[in-house]
Amino acid sequence: MRRVAITGAGTVNALAFDVAGTLAAMSAGRCGIGALEMRDVERLSIRIGAQVRGWEADARFDRQELTLYDRVTQFTLEASRQAVAQAGLDFTGALGLQAGVVLGTAAGGLTTWDESYRAVYAEGKNRVHPLVVPKLMNSAPASHVSMQTGIRGPVFTVSSACASSNHAMGLAFQLVRSGAVTAMVTGGAEAMLSFGGIKAWEGLRVMSPDGCRPFSADRNGMVMGEGAAVFVFEDLDHARARGAGILAEVAGFGMTSDAGDIVMPNVEGAGRAIAAALRDAGMAPEEVGYVNAHGTGTAANDRIEAAALRGVFGPALAGVAVSSTKAMHGHVIGGTGAIELLACILALRDGVIAPNLGYGAPDPDCALDIVAGAAREKPVAAVLSNAFAFGGLNAVLALRRA
Repeated sequence: MRRVAITGAGTVNALAFDVAGTLAAMSAGRCGIGALEMRDVERLSIRIGAQVRGWEADARFDRQELTLYDRVTQFTLEASRQAVAQAGLDFTGALGLQAGVVLGTAAGGLTTWDESYRAVYAEGKNRVHPLVVPKLMNSAPASHVSMQTGIRGPVFTVSSACASSNHAMGLAFQLVRSGAVTAMVTGGAEAMLSFGGIKAWEGLRVMSPDGCRPFSADRNGMVMGEGAAVFVFEDLDHARARGAGILAEVAGFGMTSDAGDIVMPNVEGAGRAIAAALRDAGMAPEEVGYVNAHGTGTAANDRIEAAALRGVFGPALAGVAVSSTKAMHGHVIGGTGAIELLACILALRDGVIAPNLGYGAPDPDCALDIVAGAAREKPVAAVLSNAFAFGGLNAVLALRRA
């Protein structure tokens, strides 16, 4: 079995349009959540979100490209460009045959869906643009990354709600580790901050009108975000042979299903995924210094996740710092695990643990070492990144310091 390195990273999110800016914002504890700016916002009950502000698509893509690029694809292409550039790989030759793309998204081109329905139903138009289908399909971002880079190996999309990115990155890790490919471009994206997208989430009554406060006793729901994060996962020996910089090592992956409720999480299922990631990595609980929690800020999710961590780690949990960075960049749904992997790299590479903003009063049901208020400096050798999704779909990544 091969070892797997992360040799490139890129992102566009509410905190910054690149990795350096995002890590700086995480270190400073900056919040990207604010008042929503969109059409018909006055008809929404929830009017806050972590928007990617100042994104000028016309300055980045030409008119022909924009007929094919939904906002989710735009974010993905910029993030992938950054990641591949940092990795320093050229996929246009033989390496392109030994590389792939697997990305996660829950909804794909939701902005295109929303605009098309508005045109037909609200504005009375009888037809939409002929390229609406290839623009909105979930696999569009992965396909365009393949075309932009010259990658001709396995290319596909994973859609498992809020676990989409972790599932995608876990599968990419397994493909490289098995020797099926030399490198994978992987991660995830979401652009669900449209009128229809928010209206749908309002119906679930899990959204906070005033802020995201994971694990805090006064938490009252999640706040949606948007953006993308993309990485290059590469065979470690291949990366070393060419003198590549290594951000972190992907060490293990665990995935389970609750086989229970479509919306309510389950302690046992989440715990099995955490334990599976540790087992796959050959990692003892005592090695883990940080867990980037799924931590949505909803009452049930945070309580269940805390119980799952206690069940797996036992006494070793006392030495594990925990934070959910969703209070900074929002819950990016299918793209959230990818953006949160940046916080894991920050901990492993720089020894800085991003804070859990909004944490006010301790909740006895969420008794964890929460990194509250400000970032914490702590040398970390191993981390976990949790993602738990509607449908009881759980995906956990384990990483080690390079």
